[in-house]
Amino acid sequence: MPIIEVENLSKIYRTQKRLPGLGGAVMGLFSREFTEVRAVDGVSFQIEEGELVGFLGPNGAGKTTTLKMLSGILYPTAGTARVMGFIPSERKNDYRRQFALVMGQKNQLWWDLPAQESLFLNKEIYGVSDGDYRQVLDEMTELLQVKRLLGIMVRELSLGERMKFELIASLLHRPRVLFLDEPTIGLDVVAQRNIREFIKDYNRRTKTTILLTSHYMNDIQALCERVVVINHGQKVFDGRLDDVVEKFSQTKLITITFKNGGVSPEQLSAFGKVLENTKVKAVLEVPREGVKGASNGILSRFDVDDINIEEVPIEEVIEKVFAGSEEAKV
Repeated sequence: MPIIEVENLSKIYRTQKRLPGLGGAVMGLFSREFTEVRAVDGVSFQIEEGELVGFLGPNGAGKTTTLKMLSGILYPTAGTARVMGFIPSERKNDYRRQFALVMGQKNQLWWDLPAQESLFLNKEIYGVSDGDYRQVLDEMTELLQVKRLLGIMVRELSLGERMKFELIASLLHRPRVLFLDEPTIGLDVVAQRNIREFIKDYNRRTKTTILLTSHYMNDIQALCERVVVINHGQKVFDGRLDDVVEKFSQTKLITITFKNGGVSPEQLSAFGKVLENTKVKAVLEVPREGVKGASNGILSRFDVDDINIEEVPIEEVIEKVFAGSEEAKV
């Protein structure tokens, strides 16, 4: 049985339109015009216990709004959501003790206190026993290599160090479901990698169900086998990450390194679209079904030192998914 069940979930905001200036303000007193903004529009999906699922979409797609409804922060306008059998909008304490929400742009740690004081406060809020608290704290601070920073004021920590403590604070009560909203936003490459490795290892060891949003495709590729893609509040894809490439990318990239100088664009264009061409290297975009023929033709016709065939970068594929959903709305 799925641990997260979402069916036709919607969140609609009603906003007033107002003309500019004093005249517009006066007119608004007597005649008001409203418009509807569909932040989430009939989204449905299910997640099994222990899955780590990527939740993708451009800015304003409805990702964070969906997570807030699943965590009970927002009430849905329509549709239903169940997490661990609970209705999140009812905000029952039994439910709130079993999930955690980490938002990369929101802090739950007290800015002017040492990190350990905020962690102890979370321990008391969730009623974690002294023994469990010490066990989880020792384990997490060791894994994330921040034990030496427990006594440091939160304001004096780097962004990456603060995010590690945010994760620890959210995991003290051992939640069954973890919502991660942009956990690596603003972090440097090393900090991003450390957070990714921790999330992956934690999911593997504890079988915690994780729903992850991120604009960094490295996060998604490293962590998620399955992705749910939404745009303008509507689901446009739900399946394996590899299937996104198969469905939305009809081409592959062929990179050729030449032994004795380059080849003219005119000669290369017979095999595919020329994306790059220098004296020693060329990159072609070739239809998937034509890769074998193009490769054989290039090898037989030119003096090639090396040839490499690869998929189009996942970032470009996801952009095509978004573009496709935009065109469908036109």
